[in-house]
Amino acid sequence: MHFGASMFLIDYSMTPAALAKALEDRGFESIWAPEHSHIPASRRSPWGGGGDLPKQYYDVMDPFVTLTAAAAATTTLNLGTGVCLVNQRDPIQTAKLVASIDQVSGGRFLFGIGVGWNAEEMEDHGTVFKTRAKLVRERVEAIKAIWTEAKPEYAGEFVNFGPMMSWPKPVQKPHPPVIVGGAFPHGARRAARYGEGWIPLAGRPGTYGDVFETVPKFHALLKGAGRDPASCPVTIFGAGEDIETLSRYRDLGIARVAVSLPAAKEDIVLPILDRWAELIRQAG
Repeated sequence: MHFGASMFLIDYSMTPAALAKALEDRGFESIWAPEHSHIPASRRSPWGGGGDLPKQYYDVMDPFVTLTAAAAATTTLNLGTGVCLVNQRDPIQTAKLVASIDQVSGGRFLFGIGVGWNAEEMEDHGTVFKTRAKLVRERVEAIKAIWTEAKPEYAGEFVNFGPMMSWPKPVQKPHPPVIVGGAFPHGARRAARYGEGWIPLAGRPGTYGDVFETVPKFHALLKGAGRDPASCPVTIFGAGEDIETLSRYRDLGIARVAVSLPAAKEDIVLPILDRWAELIRQAG
């Protein structure tokens, strides 16, 4: 089981390079950067965490920029979007972004994606909330075609383009893993349909369910779709500092757990990472 860490990387947190180096030095496998292009002032959409939306959601930097900085500061650490809002990004440009960062990092990119929850944010990008899931599926399918074909083309309800030529192609073959975030059953079904991984949240059982119940259901869903569960491993976000629970995750067959770090400077973050380094050692 691998260990990762997620942080809202902002201008008053640790720098991406400093955090990435600290993670790599302590035995972490991956760094994850979330995304919000902006937060509309209307605030119609409720935040899944309850209460007021934390300020870091307004302030977070672009994940492709921060992860490129992290890539330059490390040699083995994997770099993940946690998660990229594909419903708010042009698929042709996104395909090039991912392929480019996979190239400059030497094949270390993990393409975590989601369909999004903030209706007014995506509406500002011209995305209809009701049909966002199908839009994301088509964009992911189109992106995979651009990554893997010499002259890709795509014809869908929302995404359409004729034969094109687009390079670079990713280092990873056939392409970087698309790891789909979302609750069971809808997020899990999307992962089973077009993903190479699933990201449930452990920290919100009221919304996302108990992972010890949903992960076996996800494995059954994969088998029902004719897929080997090993082809779509689970990454749990929001893991807590508890060795017994981490051991249960490992025994459940979880591929990776990721801790959510505060958007803060070294004096706050590094002691947390030191505690996690010991947990990583204990978990083997």
